[in-house]
Amino acid sequence: MGENKKVARIIGSGIAAIAASIRIAKKGYEVHVHEGNSYPGGKLSEIKLGEYRFDAGPSLFTLPENVDALFELCGENPRDHFNYIKKNESCRYFWEDGKCLTAHSSIDKFVSEAEINLGESAQAIRSHLSLAKKQYDSTSEFFLESSLHRLKTYFKLSIFKTILALPSLRLLSTMHGVHSKRFRTSHMVQLFDRYATFNGSSPFKAPGTLCMIPHLEFGIGTFLPSKGMVDITNSLVALAKRQGVYFHFDEKVTRIISNKKRANGLLVEKNNKDVLLNSDVVISNMDVTPTYRKLLPYLPEPSKILSQEPSSSALIFYWGIKGKFSELNLHNILFSKDYKSEFDCLFNSKTLTADPTVYINITSKDLPQDAPNNSENWFVMINVPSNNGQDWDLFRERARQLIIDKIYRLFGRDISSLIECEDYLDPRRIESRTSSEKGSLYGSSSNSAFSAFLRHPNQKALKNLYFCGGSAHPGGGIPLCLLSARIVSDAIS
Repeated sequence: MGENKKVARIIGSGIAAIAASIRIAKKGYEVHVHEGNSYPGGKLSEIKLGEYRFDAGPSLFTLPENVDALFELCGENPRDHFNYIKKNESCRYFWEDGKCLTAHSSIDKFVSEAEINLGESAQAIRSHLSLAKKQYDSTSEFFLESSLHRLKTYFKLSIFKTILALPSLRLLSTMHGVHSKRFRTSHMVQLFDRYATFNGSSPFKAPGTLCMIPHLEFGIGTFLPSKGMVDITNSLVALAKRQGVYFHFDEKVTRIISNKKRANGLLVEKNNKDVLLNSDVVISNMDVTPTYRKLLPYLPEPSKILSQEPSSSALIFYWGIKGKFSELNLHNILFSKDYKSEFDCLFNSKTLTADPTVYINITSKDLPQDAPNNSENWFVMINVPSNNGQDWDLFRERARQLIIDKIYRLFGRDISSLIECEDYLDPRRIESRTSSEKGSLYGSSSNSAFSAFLRHPNQKALKNLYFCGGSAHPGGGIPLCLLSARIVSDAIS
């Protein structure tokens, strides 16, 4: 243990917590990360079933420079510890009317194929991707890289860039509204509507500002770590340890200790005993709702923030498939026939749609070590509502058959007999394993033009208490969680 160092304690070991631990250790703090599970990473972990390996949660890797920056901060060459490949295509899309489309990383190839396969206007696609770039470039520094809850943010030059770009942000339109006016084909509307799910929202409610999301794929690119997504977690934990960070697993934090104005420690359940640990700084990587209700029960809740509509959740099947599907690649989307009905079920009736959109991720396409010979590791996901007491066993059984039926309709193969091994993740398991309120993947949804301002700030409630991760500003997903860590670090002196 270091002497004469200020101590920082972090609750949880999700990707934002790991990144924050590295940044704060570089500031000279003695950093301790307390994790209730026996492993780090939260959703960004892995599952092994026999000879098959699966990334448990996030499967899309964008903005790798945010990971590289942590190694560079510590004076290390990222390529000595963490490597990735850039994909030539971001996704393959399939519709039940026989249409299909490969989203090439080359915009020219993507546009050409969309013209030929879908009959979509090349001019419309290029104009839309130009809008996405403009929205991203004009807002990222202000909305994503800075705290919206600190006065000095509003005196940065970046705010003027955002203000000047306001007409292009489409704040008064929905994503679907923007897309339906832009494109002539329902296929392309649905393809771009899909990006609302990247933060657990509905394209029929989310503001047109989120039309910027595809810029991450088409303007910057999609990547895959050479050892799977879990290597983001593993390589950064190793980096943190090299900076002197202490990780404490199987330690459940039960209370944030304070003098009612300043956070000054944690109560941790260790070996069936409650242990009081002093701290100069406390950072919660836990979802903000259980942070308040379980760890800060003596403080009034920020009711306006906690009452925000939760994001969608996921039902994931991990299937070891005995066979090869040449039609599929790393990322694949099998679209539903009625997208509006699907999102009505997600956010209104909180039920399972009769025809869910299916996402299939197969890392063994690029990483053959992830599956046995002549086999594939299928991460099969559908979006589902957050947990509101649904019968998830029945939900899962019905969804499994709907997915198998859809694959048969699209590819003419019954995969029932090809599934060698199986596991699953549903909202109940997500909630119990990651403390995500109701199993929502991204905290609150972005189904409002003001969602960015209503997301929980990175510093609130108590002096020396900070929040990072998907339920805090700037939001969920690997890139934003890494940015939240940077915002928190910048706020700590």
